[in-house]
Amino acid sequence: MNRSVLTRGAVVGVALAALTIAGCSSKTDTPSPDTTSGAASEFASLSGTLKASGASFPNAFYQYAIEKFGDVAPNVELNYNSVGSGAGKKDFGNNLVDFAGSDSTVKDGDGPAAGSFYYIPTVAAPITVSYNLSGVSKLQLSGATLAKIFGGKITKWNDPLIVADNAGVTLPDKAITVVHRSDASGTTNNFTKYLVKVGGADWTLGAGDTVAWAANTQAGDKNTGVAQLIKQSDGAIGYVDFADAQASNLVFAAIKNKAGKFVAASLDGATAALAGAEVKDDLTYDPLDTAGDATYPITAPTYLLVRPSYTDAKQGTLVKGFIKWLLTDGQNLAKDKGYSKLPDALKTKALAKLDTVK
Repeated sequence: MNRSVLTRGAVVGVALAALTIAGCSSKTDTPSPDTTSGAASEFASLSGTLKASGASFPNAFYQYAIEKFGDVAPNVELNYNSVGSGAGKKDFGNNLVDFAGSDSTVKDGDGPAAGSFYYIPTVAAPITVSYNLSGVSKLQLSGATLAKIFGGKITKWNDPLIVADNAGVTLPDKAITVVHRSDASGTTNNFTKYLVKVGGADWTLGAGDTVAWAANTQAGDKNTGVAQLIKQSDGAIGYVDFADAQASNLVFAAIKNKAGKFVAASLDGATAALAGAEVKDDLTYDPLDTAGDATYPITAPTYLLVRPSYTDAKQGTLVKGFIKWLLTDGQNLAKDKGYSKLPDALKTKALAKLDTVK
């Protein structure tokens, strides 16, 4: 039986990034209706191997999509290694992978040179503010309060500013443990970009795939590592993508949006945020803190980095085939794993950009 290969292992060093540690997942005998609609025969003729690495934020969706793609393209072996946006960009820049996942845009020194890639948006999702606090099952936090917590200016759970956001909730006199990513991360980039927007002078760490967190914070590898640290530490708070927060059964706070409403992380809230985001010519967009009563303010995009042209025509055809499927039939899978599919207008632009890849 042909199988779609789902990469699980981490890459040890950039030089070894091409040697992904893959675990096999057998495709089902009966293809899902959602993944075989339309011109399935277009993908059935594809064959070969694709290597990709990058963001852990969309990993749950990509692994599920790769498995389902095996139903319509059984002769394609696709490895996506979830090593974080920073490592994925470096792998792509070093020509170790055919395409890469990133939740953040490429900056000088990230790996790929300017002009050597296109951004192809795929899905979006909330970044939760997850916490572990005995006896507190509901929590509301404003952006300004979040900036003070993650910036180390609020250190106790019963601080007056947290109390002010949570009328009627008894908050303990307990130290706050801030948890963040240890690796270069697009999730960190988007979360800190949000804090720059809402924190004003109270947020001094800037934004990026990494920032200079205080020494008394804790760091976890990838979203799953942050989730684990939160889960095992009473008093902890951190940022985790929606899919991993749900998979880890974490509790997350409702966040005050631009309209002044406290909104819990949800796909409906993320979809509302996408509707208010302005799309740039390169197809990057910013759904953070957009307007609207229903928007979840910490909603993040994610992209695939692809080459404008591939010297190996077969590899280029495989890349275009998989991503075309991901942007069409594959979009129907997003909700199953905790992601919002692209608005139709953005999906159309992404397909048009993909069509120019040679």
